[in-house]
Amino acid sequence: QRGRGAEEQRGRGAEEKTILSTQHSVLSTQHSALSTSDSALDWIIAEISSYQIESSVSLAPRIGVWTTFTPDHLARHKTLENYYDIKAKLLRRSHLQIFNGDDPYLHKVGLSHWPDAYWTSVKGKDFLISEKGFYIEDGWIVELQNSTPERIVEASALRMVGEHNLQNLLMAVAAARLAGIERDAIDTAIREFPGVAHRLEHICTWQGIDFINDSKATNYDAAEVGLASVKSPAILIAGGEAKPGDDTGWLAKIQAKAAAVLLIGAAAPMFAQRLQEVGYSNYEIVETMEKAVPRSAELAKHHQAPVVLLSPACASFDRYPNFEVRGDDFRKLCLAWVGKEC
Repeated sequence: QRGRGAEEQRGRGAEEKTILSTQHSVLSTQHSALSTSDSALDWIIAEISSYQIESSVSLAPRIGVWTTFTPDHLARHKTLENYYDIKAKLLRRSHLQIFNGDDPYLHKVGLSHWPDAYWTSVKGKDFLISEKGFYIEDGWIVELQNSTPERIVEASALRMVGEHNLQNLLMAVAAARLAGIERDAIDTAIREFPGVAHRLEHICTWQGIDFINDSKATNYDAAEVGLASVKSPAILIAGGEAKPGDDTGWLAKIQAKAAAVLLIGAAAPMFAQRLQEVGYSNYEIVETMEKAVPRSAELAKHHQAPVVLLSPACASFDRYPNFEVRGDDFRKLCLAWVGKEC
């Protein structure tokens, strides 16, 4: 996209901006960027792990974005404080800083740790903890700098569901604006973005029913978030190779939002037992994805459910080599079934 501030800063006029997005390591990102591009790159976008931050002594981004902070990798980092300090090192080296103000931990440390940062909130201007930042209000992403709010893009332009995706959208727009990208370019990019495969991916709509692929939800926590992100009542497809974990929150979310549950794979009998134990009886063991897709459509019509959601809460290895293949199978079956019905 064409960059406003970036062009002025670098003196390149109306030169087309070249952006590389990657999740590889810092060094491999830099090497691949230099080796695969015919012209100099203006921006490299990289997702950096705490391991990579810890080992880097020179990485100093133009823009640093901190999306969430939860206990993780403590076997390596030992304490939550040490884990925080490692991640904070990247942001301290960043010329501009963007923080998710809706993350409980980051919100708590707030301006006392990061007084000059840009903060975001999907909950509106009243929840913005600084005098500059980005927020969602009246359905719009709004930029606040110099005390003058400016609407950038409608939040509904993103075709992905869930508050966490709105948080990601808000931070992406913030980074784009601080990089000098114009509003029209941002609007076009978001409207044309199809979403991320297997992560609450919208497959198709049939007679007002959305079919959504959340095959990446391979544990209870992720599946709970997936179910919380869609409209209710939903028809849920779950099962596969069960993982250890606490299913309490997931089961409660099923009781609150699922009109029916279709169980597939090796975990189906165990999931059926757990649903019975919490008093949820509207489930069926259908065993395979081939049976689950047409049955889910029938149930959605019967219950007037606006969503069919594949969110397995399981690994895929009982029937598929990985979650991607499982999601691809769901997508193929949905499109084939809808095509036949139409």
